[in-house]
Amino acid sequence: MLFTEDFLHYVWKFRLFDRTDLQTEDGEALEIFSTGVHNTDSGPDFQTARIKIGDTLWAGNVEVHLSASDWQKHGHTTDNAYDNVILHVVYNNDLPLELANKRKVPTLQLKDRIPAELYARYHQMVFGNQTIIPCEASIGSIDGLIMQNWLTRVLVERLEKKSTAVEAALVINRGDWEETFYQFLAANFGFKTNALPFELLAKSLPQLTLAKHKNNPMQVEALIFGQAGFLEGELKDEYPLKLKKEYDFLRKKYSLKPIENHLWKFMRLRPQNFPTVRLAQFAALIVNSNHLFSKILEIKEIDALRNLFASIKTNDYWDDHFRFDVPSKPAPKTMGASSVDILLINTLALFLFSYGTHHKQQYYISRALKLLENLPAEKNNITDDFVTLGLKITNAFESQALLELKNNYCNYKKCLQCGVGNKILKLS
Repeated sequence: MLFTEDFLHYVWKFRLFDRTDLQTEDGEALEIFSTGVHNTDSGPDFQTARIKIGDTLWAGNVEVHLSASDWQKHGHTTDNAYDNVILHVVYNNDLPLELANKRKVPTLQLKDRIPAELYARYHQMVFGNQTIIPCEASIGSIDGLIMQNWLTRVLVERLEKKSTAVEAALVINRGDWEETFYQFLAANFGFKTNALPFELLAKSLPQLTLAKHKNNPMQVEALIFGQAGFLEGELKDEYPLKLKKEYDFLRKKYSLKPIENHLWKFMRLRPQNFPTVRLAQFAALIVNSNHLFSKILEIKEIDALRNLFASIKTNDYWDDHFRFDVPSKPAPKTMGASSVDILLINTLALFLFSYGTHHKQQYYISRALKLLENLPAEKNNITDDFVTLGLKITNAFESQALLELKNNYCNYKKCLQCGVGNKILKLS
């Protein structure tokens, strides 16, 4: 048989082996009351298990190996953390186990006790020739309630992981939620292509500096375009020349150093998504929003949240420009609905969740999940693949969960840790 130790963990955890006439390798009757709590950190694999060997009831740890000899190979013989192991569960008992204190550890061998059908399902998922995900042949038939429950758990995992970055930034920003939100919002304004330069821009230009000039849109625009490095070369039009004049003064006043202009990417972007247009929109948002994160904590209606971004109006110069000094046909530079929704998904929902988690307020966590439930599903290669496998994706709650499922479970074939994989393996 070809399988990993994780498979044996799975078989033991869910008792998916023939339990008829269970005996240790020494011939003593074995009864399992509890397989224990699966330990994914260092130490024995399962803790606080309860078993009966002969007439004696034991409580303690269980260690699982493919072969009994792995105990020595893994260095457990000299590790005191394994002294209270009450049962050694192995596929192949190739070596009797004796601890340093001469105590023999009872061993249960699972060879010939694992159902062939269970192994066949496992082998097909983990070692098969699937093109999209390991369980692509079966995922479309999974009960909707089971799928929804698992997606909820996976989505929370995704938000918890992303929240660690928020917490780290919050420490650097001395607990300032407004500044931290501003930095993350800026990074997401660049979407994937220009996320890095937008993030560097925000970190080089504190929100408090911009706040001092909220009543002067030209100065806010000058600070943003200047720090972005777009006012360094020769300029021709009146508008960018005015920005440069303002920035030269403010740059000295605040001892600012612009980021490298070459970091911004224009290639393979639609003109509406050029970084210059996004910077103009970002500047307009800064001008028209005061204490933006505080507003978001208060606003409950999704249309009102959308309007914070959809209603921003850039400087008139951008009505017929996508870049400085390069005229273009007149075109509105408002943010499209899909761009706004991406910001709501990646920034607002995350910060509502993070804020609720940080302050232990379920209200904001629930609002984050509700927001995702009311936003349309993202459309990308991953969601398209899941649709072809028979899944219906109705909102961003599900699409975000499926992104997490694909990137952190399916890609690594963590079928044994996946609620969907578990269900498929245990189908009768």
